[in-house]
Amino acid sequence: EAEIEVNDALMRFFDHCDKFVTCVEENETAMYQVNAFKEGPEMKKVLEKVASALCLPVKELNADLVQVAFLTCSYELAIKNVTSPWCSLFSEEDAKVLEYLNDLKQYWKRGYGYDINSRSSCILFQDIFQQLDKAVEESKSLKPISSPLIVQVGHAETLQPLLALMGFFKDEEPLRANNFARQAHRKFRSGRIVPYAANLVFVLYHCDQGNTSKEEYQVQMLLNEKPMLFHHSNKTISTYADLKGYYKDILQNCHFREECELPKANSTATDEL
Repeated sequence: EAEIEVNDALMRFFDHCDKFVTCVEENETAMYQVNAFKEGPEMKKVLEKVASALCLPVKELNADLVQVAFLTCSYELAIKNVTSPWCSLFSEEDAKVLEYLNDLKQYWKRGYGYDINSRSSCILFQDIFQQLDKAVEESKSLKPISSPLIVQVGHAETLQPLLALMGFFKDEEPLRANNFARQAHRKFRSGRIVPYAANLVFVLYHCDQGNTSKEEYQVQMLLNEKPMLFHHSNKTISTYADLKGYYKDILQNCHFREECELPKANSTATDEL
């Protein structure tokens, strides 16, 4: 019987961020690394192999078509638990190349590639902490918690920027078209970060047995039902005060409207990014 509110400004922040839409979403040059990898030696090898298996000239295939075949294989395996005929075209090494191609796209379009990707999500990040603040204040005032459970539904495009804003799954070296081999053990694997039914849960605890008032309220984060290690403590639980302190700059100084303003007319989108 719960009332459902559609709030695209919050859950589809990327559609409402002019800088992201103009400089990344609709800017072909922003995906330079993705396009370069499509033309690189790793993809060329996969193309030649697939063309040979299909008895087609290589010129009739491209990276996008091969990726569609690979995704069809992946979807049927994940959703229907059947091995698609398309899977026979690919070896494990081919899959690693095609996985990297998708990760490159997610990295540059939704992850760490450009600051605006993650900065545009601060409106959602701040909303989460406002809800947690409200629960803490109600608890301190001995009032019933007005919203003991809050469920917000979005897409991978909602969750990936938010996780990047918080600094999770960030590699020392950016993902690029020319460092596929060096990124074999990368943290940024979009298929593991935002798989089907991806979810991020913040759990707020009221701890009666805390030694200090600071320890009274503690937080845990779970990604896809698995506890996350906080950066500031390297533990899976943090005092709420410490967590807010760690993200103080984002909570206080990330303003959606200012972040999403388009670059001035005398600068290009590429320069701004």
